[in-house]
Amino acid sequence: MDEAVTNLQANLVQGNLDGPVEREQEAPPAVWHWIPEYTASGALQMATDIGLLEQLIQGKQPPTLRFYRWSPVAISLGYHQKQWPDYWRSLTWQGQPVEIVRRPTGGRAVLHQGDLTYAVVMPMSGQRRQDWYQTLCDALIEAWAQLGVTLQYGTAGRGYRDKTNCFDLATAADLVTPTGYKLVGSAQLRRDRYLLQHGSIRLWPDPQLYAQVFGQESSLLEPPKAIPKRGNQSWLDKLSSLIVQELERSLNISVQTASFSTENMAEIKSQEASFQIT
Repeated sequence: MDEAVTNLQANLVQGNLDGPVEREQEAPPAVWHWIPEYTASGALQMATDIGLLEQLIQGKQPPTLRFYRWSPVAISLGYHQKQWPDYWRSLTWQGQPVEIVRRPTGGRAVLHQGDLTYAVVMPMSGQRRQDWYQTLCDALIEAWAQLGVTLQYGTAGRGYRDKTNCFDLATAADLVTPTGYKLVGSAQLRRDRYLLQHGSIRLWPDPQLYAQVFGQESSLLEPPKAIPKRGNQSWLDKLSSLIVQELERSLNISVQTASFSTENMAEIKSQEASFQIT
């Protein structure tokens, strides 16, 4: 609704027609940490996400945003996912075994090859989980719009529960292009009044590996043309920066580059093995 109309309605309700309603002074931006992108095993990345959440709850870290990649290639299973094909344990890609890990969040299996993952840990500040889904995903939509890519929310229903592959269907927590390419799949974990949301941004999926894992090469649509054919770090840095800028704007935050202390990283690594599936 137009701001002027909103102010007029407020004046009428309050019986104040002598002048505009005074606006509360906007709070200064909250300071968040931004951890530079790094590549590591899937188990260590999951331990990092949950470790950052726990450190936030304990008051050891402020809210944190980070981006990361997976090496070796991995399949992450949703926290409650009980079934997956046995042959996944013997998968290889480019001479290395494909790692299988369990996420702390829900959903179905995600193949992490050619993707960029984002993660946010933050207080819920009295909002519902669904509200934060939309706020964070709206920032992703705006960032991609600056690259010429239109994204919208998925519409899949209960049939999602019957799927093994998270990227088979797009739910209301996922972002798809008008052609149906699922670009971003996200999931959440809530602990008390705090939230972890992370998601895979599928940039350069390998069709042969996709078929090897899910047997569905023909269903893998082409990524948006705005994504370069080959991965390059400068383009990834640009994408990350755009997402950070939109989150700063929408959340009224200011991010500061940070790194892990020796103590924090030791705590994180102590949990790494708990996310491995052997």
